[in-house]
Amino acid sequence: MKRILFVASECVPFIKTGGLADVVGSLPKYIDKEKFDVRVMIPKYMAISDQYKYQMHYRTHFYIDLAWRKQYVGVMEMVYDGITFYFIDNEFYFSGMKPYGDIYQDVEKFAFFCKAALSALPSLDFRPDIIHCHDWQTGLVPVYLHDVFQSNSFYHGIKTIMTIHNLKFQGIWDKKTIKDITGLADYYFTPDKLEAYGDANYLKGGIVYADYITTVSDSYAEEIKMPFYGENLDGLMRARANCLTGIVNGIDYNEYNPETDPYIYQNYNAINFRKEKVKNKRGLQQELGLEVNDHIFMIGLVSRLTDQKGLDLVDYVIEEICSEDTQLVVLGTGDEKYENLFRHFAWKYGNRVSANIYYSNERSHKIYAACDAFLMPSLFEPCGLSQLMSLRYGTVPIVRETGGLRDTVEPYNEYESTGTGFSFANYNAHEMLGIIRYAKNVFYNKKREWNKLIDHGMARDFSWNNSARKYEELYDRI
Repeated sequence: MKRILFVASECVPFIKTGGLADVVGSLPKYIDKEKFDVRVMIPKYMAISDQYKYQMHYRTHFYIDLAWRKQYVGVMEMVYDGITFYFIDNEFYFSGMKPYGDIYQDVEKFAFFCKAALSALPSLDFRPDIIHCHDWQTGLVPVYLHDVFQSNSFYHGIKTIMTIHNLKFQGIWDKKTIKDITGLADYYFTPDKLEAYGDANYLKGGIVYADYITTVSDSYAEEIKMPFYGENLDGLMRARANCLTGIVNGIDYNEYNPETDPYIYQNYNAINFRKEKVKNKRGLQQELGLEVNDHIFMIGLVSRLTDQKGLDLVDYVIEEICSEDTQLVVLGTGDEKYENLFRHFAWKYGNRVSANIYYSNERSHKIYAACDAFLMPSLFEPCGLSQLMSLRYGTVPIVRETGGLRDTVEPYNEYESTGTGFSFANYNAHEMLGIIRYAKNVFYNKKREWNKLIDHGMARDFSWNNSARKYEELYDRI
């Protein structure tokens, strides 16, 4: 039995800001329990809801040195959905209403978390063979493991994997402060280790010292070796290319299942969607005050409203996107300029644009089920989960060919009647608009072809089962 410990800064259902939490919460459930004992460790944030806090029980507490500070570490434990979760408790660091705040506080908070996570292991009767670290917040785990913990034989031979969910976020702060926080020797702050462009970089430390690196799609693993996507670490990614692999994320097929989803207006499946799916469209049109019309082309967009998501392209041609034969439903929060852009168009075209500038899990399910098409014109997208959800619900994705979008959406081929969605290659607003119009033309004039796209999409398997097998192979190989 191999023992695997996931260490991460967020995890559903306890705390979530993005796709990272979905991965850490879902993947362990799908890994073969006969061969692997997978457990998860996250911080015990004040923001975790009481219903979960009441189920945690105390395991142990002790103090650690974080450079010149002495800090309390409490360890709580609970079993949820058959998986054992550990929570690192320290009210000084984890008391905010949100898991992340200002970066200068976060770099100390997560240095503490990395050291506390490793320090807690001997008292848990659980010695992992592999520690699977996720994103920059856990980047110091492989570094500390290589450093202060080497004097203790308990830690000898523990391997580490670093998974990059989004290379844009790296945990960068000035060297002097990070030295002071981490207590690491000068030896570590050189350009071949933690130092990058004069600053200290947590993610870089994790990439340098981890035994293996994964990222969340094959295309993204190739893209980050190039300067445009490499976020100043492309040279390092090329240097470690022999230990780098892409494994596409899955989604939880129990949670995202149009046949049983409790949030949607009308359940349906791959057989009866032609009759039943449209009832979700009517329901959403009514709820949002849009014109109730089965035949109008409805586009959904559920996203963080940021430049990364390609919204500057949408901004450029939104007047044309919101033409009379189209409805646009937006859900999400982010940059003020995009929040206001969508609010303005919802005010201007009240019967065909709906701007929901907040996040609601329930509303997102309704949008996946109701819309005809789903728009994701990302500048870069390590994996992307929304296109997988839309495929699952028979909502046809319109995406830019980058990262995980390129790996999971097969472009429509009108000559061979194949494909699961529509895609465009260049980061260009009019190319995007052209492909939206092409999709709209198929929707209006070639209904059988459109339904075939839905058939193909709903038949694809992007559950965690496939990805879990690949992770298992990787664990065995390491």
